[in-house]
Amino acid sequence: MDSGEESFIRLCPEDGPQDHGPESAEQLRREVERCKIFAIKEENNRLKQEKQVLKNKLEELKKRVFWNDPVMMQPALPEKKMIFKGLTVNKDNMNNLMLTPQIHYPLPGGSALITFEEAKVAQRIIEMREHTVELSCGELEELDQYRVRVQAVPMDILLPSALEFRLTQRSRSILVSDLPSLDISKEALLDKLELFFSKKKNGGSEVESRDFLEDSDQVVLTFREDGVAEPLIERGHIQMPIGKGKYNIKISPCTSGNISNLQLQPSRCPRTVLLLGIPDVLSEESMQDALEIHFQKASRGGGEVDALAYVPAGRTGVAVFLEDSG
Repeated sequence: MDSGEESFIRLCPEDGPQDHGPESAEQLRREVERCKIFAIKEENNRLKQEKQVLKNKLEELKKRVFWNDPVMMQPALPEKKMIFKGLTVNKDNMNNLMLTPQIHYPLPGGSALITFEEAKVAQRIIEMREHTVELSCGELEELDQYRVRVQAVPMDILLPSALEFRLTQRSRSILVSDLPSLDISKEALLDKLELFFSKKKNGGSEVESRDFLEDSDQVVLTFREDGVAEPLIERGHIQMPIGKGKYNIKISPCTSGNISNLQLQPSRCPRTVLLLGIPDVLSEESMQDALEIHFQKASRGGGEVDALAYVPAGRTGVAVFLEDSG
């Protein structure tokens, strides 16, 4: 067939064209219209069903994100009055966790920790390694002057270099906050909360346990049944009668966290030196004074001492290391 020619195709019954008359044509037209209307209605119903399915999926996705993402949960957390006293950071660092380590380090007997004002002094003391400390004190009966040898070693501690923790939503628990300050005991307040939230008309159920969080004046309620906590959390607030008043208390998700991964790396304290092998020949105060006097003298490689802690032989101590702000 040439592209320039027009082609006509006629569809006819096998036994040839028939004349149905005006009434048959009108009936056929109406039938076609009914079919079109029926098809449109069917399509509308199908689209409505698809819309409802997508809406349900969206709601389910929102709930899943809400329960699993701590950031999404923030609006439901208990309200706290805050004041800004920190520094601003870049937007890219908003999800970073800032750690301020507090290291507890055991100290054996016959040792001392000495922190100098300058790191170069500590480094010099460590490089000299062995130090002879002169003791001149009336406590020594045999000699007016006595010498002891001590070993100076660097102070190495383990600091966290990477930390991962996992938040778990407690599905049957709620966190109750914004509790009123009333002239009743905490136990009495817990009884009132348990009684209120155990009633189905208040959206609750039988309470399995109640715990008062002493550090935040908030209460964790745990129900025996599943499916009770979530509707209460979605409400956010609820009015609770206590005595002659009604109070608007806040209901939040209750989460617990645990460390899932912790990586440590050795870190050297630049201004601190560990002294070992100190004999028990003086009282604690006298030995501490003698060590500080010795290591302050520049002629012996020392310098200004910022802090010194001595643990006599036969005893143990614990040193607490904080972030150096100097």
